[in-house]
Parts: sequence; C-alpha cells; structure tokens
Amino acid sequence: MHVIINSAMKTKNNALEFNQVRISLPAFMELYNKSIPVSFPRASVKILKQFQSLHPVLFRNNGQWSIDRHRKRVMDWLPSFCGIL
Repeated sequence: MHVIINSAMKTKNNALEFNQVRISLPAFMELYNKSIPVSFPRASVKILKQFQSLHPVLFRNNGQWSIDRHRKRVMDWLPSFCGIL
C-alpha cells in the first residue's frame, strides 16, 4: 500500500510545525507585527513583557513564545491594553 502525500498537505504540516515552535520574545514580536492588518496596534517588547506578566500560565515553558499559542491571545488583549495607555 502506497501513501500519497500531496504538496498542500506538506505545506499545511510545515506551517503547523512552524507555528508551534517555541521562539524568543523579539522573534515573536517580529512575526506577529508582520502578520497583523496594517490598522491593528503593533506589539513592542515592552507591551509583550506586560502581556507575559499578566498571563504567566501561558509561559510555563521558560518564557518562550509560539505563534500558535500566543498570537490570538495577544490580538484579543492588545486593543484593550492600548486603550489604557
């Protein structure tokens, strides 16, 4: 029995793996800011450190970030945080 894996499946798996990789705060900030709409508030190191201090449960893995785990949560939180500033 031969299993055929098309390129779309490979691309999807590669994207999933990439999104789950643990990365540093600066790397997350760069990827995050590149992937959000132009009109959306940008993240900075200071803002992301504030998010990290408010949500310690999300950072049990040595403070590492991942697109999969943190991007949506930051997107939901950032507008309300920027409104406070």
